[in-house]
Amino acid sequence: MKVSQQSIPEEVDEDIYRLLVASVPDYAIFQLDPEGIIRTWNLGAQNIKGYRADEIIGRHFSVFYPEERIAEGWPQHELDMARATGRFEDGRLRKDGTRFWANVLITRLEDERGVLRGFSKITRDLTARREHEELLRRSEERFRLIVDGVSDYAIFMLDPEGTVVSWNAGAERAKGYRADEIIGQHFSVFYPDEVVTAGWPARELELALRDGRLEDEGWRVRKDGSRFWASVVITSLRDDSGRHIGFAKVTRDLTEKRRVVALEDEGRRMTTFLAMLGHELRNPLAPIANAVAIMQMEPIASQSLRMCRDVIARQLGQMTRLVDDLLDVGRITHGKIRIDFHPVETGSVLAEAVEAVEAAAVERGQALSILRPPGEYWIHGDRARMLQVMSNLLGNASKFTPHGGRIVASLRSTPQFVELAVADNGPGIPAHRTAEIFLPFVQGERDPASPQSGLGLGLSLVQQLVAMHDGQISVFSTGKPGEGTEFVVRLPRIEPPEGVQAGAAATESVLAHDILIVDDNRDAADTLSTLLRTRGHRVRAVYNGADALAAVTRRRPDLVFPGHRAAGHRWAGSRARPADAVPGSAFDGRAHRLRPAFRPCGFARRRLPRPSDQTVVAARTGCGDGDPVPGAGAGGQCRPPSSGYGLIAVPFHHCFSGPSSKTAKCRWGADGLALPVLPT
Repeated sequence: MKVSQQSIPEEVDEDIYRLLVASVPDYAIFQLDPEGIIRTWNLGAQNIKGYRADEIIGRHFSVFYPEERIAEGWPQHELDMARATGRFEDGRLRKDGTRFWANVLITRLEDERGVLRGFSKITRDLTARREHEELLRRSEERFRLIVDGVSDYAIFMLDPEGTVVSWNAGAERAKGYRADEIIGQHFSVFYPDEVVTAGWPARELELALRDGRLEDEGWRVRKDGSRFWASVVITSLRDDSGRHIGFAKVTRDLTEKRRVVALEDEGRRMTTFLAMLGHELRNPLAPIANAVAIMQMEPIASQSLRMCRDVIARQLGQMTRLVDDLLDVGRITHGKIRIDFHPVETGSVLAEAVEAVEAAAVERGQALSILRPPGEYWIHGDRARMLQVMSNLLGNASKFTPHGGRIVASLRSTPQFVELAVADNGPGIPAHRTAEIFLPFVQGERDPASPQSGLGLGLSLVQQLVAMHDGQISVFSTGKPGEGTEFVVRLPRIEPPEGVQAGAAATESVLAHDILIVDDNRDAADTLSTLLRTRGHRVRAVYNGADALAAVTRRRPDLVFPGHRAAGHRWAGSRARPADAVPGSAFDGRAHRLRPAFRPCGFARRRLPRPSDQTVVAARTGCGDGDPVPGAGAGGQCRPPSSGYGLIAVPFHHCFSGPSSKTAKCRWGADGLALPVLPT
């Protein structure tokens, strides 16, 4: 734009003016006479204010001010003040009436005699900067409101020396101080005395300043003196120039989390201890069980001795159940329990469970009955585990129901589910305890007249076993005496398997065998030897691996029961070829430790109880792993696999007669036994 000649004072060199002023686009630079009339105008003035030179020169500069400021006399006030300060920041108006934020510099102009000739005025449009600052202010305000509203984290600021300069609601909640109580104090007040004495608060700031960030956990102190375990993050703060301006500190109270972790650790240690305890308790149970079995086979004339024998047998059964619960809880916790899924007919499971507890219920004068619809109702599950579930529920019902009470076991079905229920008319469970009844070691109020007791593991074990079958267990009770409790197990229903018919249990048939027992526990070895001899077997007992190898060399046995320590002594190192192997071996519960030594021999997986005369039946029968077994609720006939080696060992309560062979080889049982197998 060409600057008008009349807008240039006579004293100003026109060329210099044009060079220095006229072409500046970002600043409005113009002159006013002493009365505030505009005398010059540049390109920047036109860009910022919207007026051309011919539109604005000769008009009063108050045209740039809002009406309310003109009414206040502000333009004249600016001219008056320019003599003293000459600098203003204020709103202005463009030609189109829009307002903008401007930085204004008004300078008094005098001639050499000091006579006021007018004013120079420089205006810069600060709208964009002002808007940016406003956005930043609003963002900071929102952030402050968010931080102040956080109640789970203590978030506050420290100056470079560690003095608290801000405080939020979470900090007040965690530490107990109000903002007016703590701002201005050093942050070391949050640390225990011994930590302050050690100089750790100052060291934290040093590390945060050096590394930019510090994370720490430790004890902190509230206003009331109580301690809490805290997770702390300290971040060093710097401005745009890199100057250190302080620290941001975020603290979270982890006391509850630390307590939960400690409880979980304690629970794991307890579970490990219980598993070890269960194994150690099981060791002496084997010879006791063998001794009782021997006494039960021998005629005893004395009535008092017969009574003592029966008491031992009953208490042994109770102890065995407790130990089994301990071991099962440990296996489930460590994910080692094995579930063998097959079609299971639930009616037979319920009937067998009732039969298992019937004697105890009759002894207590309790009426035990079954309610079930006609037909068969199948699930996909582990029959032995489901029998364990229902026996446990029925046993609990009998234990907590008073003398003369009623217990009902029932089966209900829908198209999608099968429900197995156990109800009694005992004292019930208070409503506030139904949520905790499935926790380990929690017991209900037992009938004082009942001599039975337990560890409080049964329902916890039941719940976990049901969950492993994709089922649910529920408890219903009003907590009123006489209205009792009902437990309902709900399981997914399946269609009946094709071609499955009820079969009669086959009769056990045991041939006389030459058996070698190897066990460093002499009581276990001797009592088992005596028991097996009473069943017609030829038995030798040795107590270490060296004697076992010598015994096998002298006369090759049909079956070997090696204890885990004895079996490990040079026994595994023999590396016998399959053709020369001992026909059958049954290892005890800890023999899985020998698996690496036996792996080259191709041993397979299977689990059996501790050696007994029933195990001999299992070890010499020809039932294939996973085949239907008479008496197990699946019916049908046992058949060996179609090819390869057929396992000829099954759980003793599923055993029946079958082929035997002195050429059977051995496979490894990772869950506890190396089993004889039969070429098929």
